[in-house]
Amino acid sequence: MSVFIVDTNFFIQAHRANYPLDIAITFWQKVKELADQGKIISIDKVKNEIYQNDDELKTWCVNNLPNDFFKDSSDTIDEYSQVVIWANSKSDHYLPKAMEEFLDADEADAWIVAYAISNSYIITTHEKSQPERKNRIKIPEPCNVFGIIYMDTIEMFRELQVQF
Repeated sequence: MSVFIVDTNFFIQAHRANYPLDIAITFWQKVKELADQGKIISIDKVKNEIYQNDDELKTWCVNNLPNDFFKDSSDTIDEYSQVVIWANSKSDHYLPKAMEEFLDADEADAWIVAYAISNSYIITTHEKSQPERKNRIKIPEPCNVFGIIYMDTIEMFRELQVQF
């Protein structure tokens, strides 16, 4: 069974733009169902990014996701080190601010990639590959280097054969 590790933007974009909690009820029911089945998971860094806002999304996550949904990313320190080494090797391409943001230990992106490497998970993110971009390191760039599959929410639902 494929397991999908979801990025912060999976939740935030759904909540704020595409699937508001008060309108797209079946979407959120499916998210809960997939989480309960262990088909989707995330990491503590994503939890921190979501929970910094005391809003409806945080409340929904607290009330609907399993207690073990957000995994401890520190278990992947070796893989995280590989991602850091890769990012540092690109310091001649990316602007210092992009490097600083990506390598900030509290930011989820590099840790999600590390967790995916460690567990052979598929990343669900709305980020698209932009290798020429210099002001931000997007999740797909290290994924392409480390052979990690990534896809957006709709692609994930298709892969899981989810309908609602």
